[in-house]
Amino acid sequence: MENAPKTQTLVLFKPDSLKNSLAGFLMSSLSEINTGLLLAGIKSIQVSRLMAEEHYSEHKGKGFFPSVVEYLMGLSHFADEPKKQWVIALVYEGVDAIKKVRDVAGPTNPINARIQKPGCIRSLGALIPVTDSTGKTIDNRIDNLIHASSSESDAEKEIKLWFKPNEIPTALRGYPTVTSLSSFYYSNGNLLTSYTDGAVCLLAAGDLAWKSDLDALTAIASGKPSPVSLDAIAAKYIANL
Repeated sequence: MENAPKTQTLVLFKPDSLKNSLAGFLMSSLSEINTGLLLAGIKSIQVSRLMAEEHYSEHKGKGFFPSVVEYLMGLSHFADEPKKQWVIALVYEGVDAIKKVRDVAGPTNPINARIQKPGCIRSLGALIPVTDSTGKTIDNRIDNLIHASSSESDAEKEIKLWFKPNEIPTALRGYPTVTSLSSFYYSNGNLLTSYTDGAVCLLAAGDLAWKSDLDALTAIASGKPSPVSLDAIAAKYIANL
């Protein structure tokens, strides 16, 4: 197993886990002594609406989409407490990292988790009814305490969404990086190559970036199609602003 390939995975401690003071329990459950995985990155984030919508982009258009966005932003659990509206994002690395974390987390649905794997992290979660403007229940929001990447492609996408390269130690960066030779700015959903009032600097000349992000920004600036959306790149740079 020493030569087995190592993978990385993204983990989020969601607002309901923080409200129930479970961060320590989650850290212990995922610790190297329990999983054999190395903690490669950790940060606290005040989740912007843009970040939440990008994280749950596969669910856009579904009835529960607005609800899960507000859930991840902390608005569902801490509506009147802005200081508590944040999550903890982590990167774990090791052999079978994705499978090991998902095994510890348990089934996505908390009810199934209690039946199929009692004692797992998500067995402590809950299903919350989602209602329409008339009060009629139209769906359920799954408050399951933790997010864990489901595949290597999802892990790469999510790690790059939540982390800048310089937020992960050099030896633990799992994806190619490059130094930007140009500056890029974000304003009202548009990419700019020079600063205007109110614009957010995504990358300044000399900044380190994920190569895929810089390739995408360069393509977008040139009017070419990009496999990575501008909002997905911008989300991590406007977090905590």
